[in-house]
Amino acid sequence: MIIRDFVETDWPAVEAIVAQVVAAGDTFPYDPAWPAKVLREVWVEAPPGRTVVAMDGDQVLGTAKMGPNRPGPGRYVSTASFMVAADARGRGVGRALAEDALAWARTQGYAAMQFNAVAESNEVAVRLYRRLGFAVIGTVPESFAHPQRGRVGLHVMHRFL
Repeated sequence: MIIRDFVETDWPAVEAIVAQVVAAGDTFPYDPAWPAKVLREVWVEAPPGRTVVAMDGDQVLGTAKMGPNRPGPGRYVSTASFMVAADARGRGVGRALAEDALAWARTQGYAAMQFNAVAESNEVAVRLYRRLGFAVIGTVPESFAHPQRGRVGLHVMHRFL
């Protein structure tokens, strides 16, 4: 598996992953009714951000986006989001994407990374982020409508770089 910068010809494969994850409604606070154009605008980061793909040969296994969490005085903290194709889960794709995002943030001079909205029900992601040194610094209660569990909290997770 290699991780490389997103190029425009990756969009059809990335769009399929993003649409699949958003349609499931159990991990990302994105609106499943958003058209493809909006999904692209939300997912593909403009500089100084970055969007990447995890590849196995010519197959896109997953994607990540990263950049500043806030502009101006808040620009010293980065953020990132990750999506993995359903048939690629359990193969270390999410971990590889997260490690790549952390390395990128360090090289860009960020002091920390923060995830703003990790569904507490997304136990696989929460476990991974904890193993990578993130801590839950707060939880917004009952702020995510999980399709099976009802309203669950959204964690804010942080780590220094």
